[in-house]
Amino acid sequence: MRSYCISCGESRKGSELRCQRCNGIFNMEPDFKYREDPGENYPYIRKMISLGEVPTPILDFDTVSAKLEYFSPTFSYKDRGSRTLISALAERFVKHKEMEINEDSSGNAGASIAAYGKRAGFRVNIFVPENAIQGKISQIESYGARIVPVKGGREKVAEAARLNSGVYASHVLNPEFRDGIRELAYEIFRQWNGKVPDNIFIPVSAGTLLIGMYSGFHHLMESGEIEKIPSIIAVQTEAVSPLCSAVNNTPYDPDNSLGSVADALVSRTPPLLDLMSGIVKENGKCVTVSDQSIISARKSLALMGIYAEYSSATVLAAFSHSHFDGKSLLVITGNGLKTP
Repeated sequence: MRSYCISCGESRKGSELRCQRCNGIFNMEPDFKYREDPGENYPYIRKMISLGEVPTPILDFDTVSAKLEYFSPTFSYKDRGSRTLISALAERFVKHKEMEINEDSSGNAGASIAAYGKRAGFRVNIFVPENAIQGKISQIESYGARIVPVKGGREKVAEAARLNSGVYASHVLNPEFRDGIRELAYEIFRQWNGKVPDNIFIPVSAGTLLIGMYSGFHHLMESGEIEKIPSIIAVQTEAVSPLCSAVNNTPYDPDNSLGSVADALVSRTPPLLDLMSGIVKENGKCVTVSDQSIISARKSLALMGIYAEYSSATVLAAFSHSHFDGKSLLVITGNGLKTP
């Protein structure tokens, strides 16, 4: 595996989260050919922590297909990243199983890190905004994690988690988390019998899904398994759209960003924005959707038998209001039971 700073290219030393040369963030890329055995695509992990993961199903409809990532152990795609991150931490700190790990998230990432962290034997602290949704907090607490409410915005919550004693298991900064999401691309490739869709719609906030999935498809192409990477349609809300602003060169003021029913898509100043925008400019596009269209799309998904959270419904909202040639796949990232 190659691990490098996305700003200056410096190689990562050990488990550092920020580059000592320029304070940039690290990314990981495979430097070997794709392997059919899923475990062999993660050579830096000897023993993968498991909560009984299975390939998430794909449902085919008349005009589109949907991949149901909420068939994951904690009901969201975040389990792909948590599994690799926590497995890497468990090997790194094998003699310190009672060590504390800290994460800042009031939603799916918090629940996922809590579940996998406890499975590995860690003490888990999840730092959340004071106004976090109770349904998601209850799930996090059920895994035995300690909830730490923090007054202020997401930046304040992240700072509190980073400064707490123990290891900062940030799902945004740790490249092992993003790297785990490579498997989503491999899984789609296998389920499509060695082919890939023309277009894949995904909701985007901090960018872990976008970067991880792109890495997987890029690996498949570099390995000669596919001829081209699917066009990735990144979907954001009209209220919070830093990526679409960067890609489409439109005005955006993060200080004036409003809330949205899509409560998981609230990263107003994502640290990985440059990497995200580079991927989308090269291999896709970014579109925004309104709250009204998200609410309508969620109802439509339910009538199709898919009970998704609002943030996941953004992909159907985007698909329904645009035209793309070829076959399209919607990635339904999370379950609606957390935000009824």
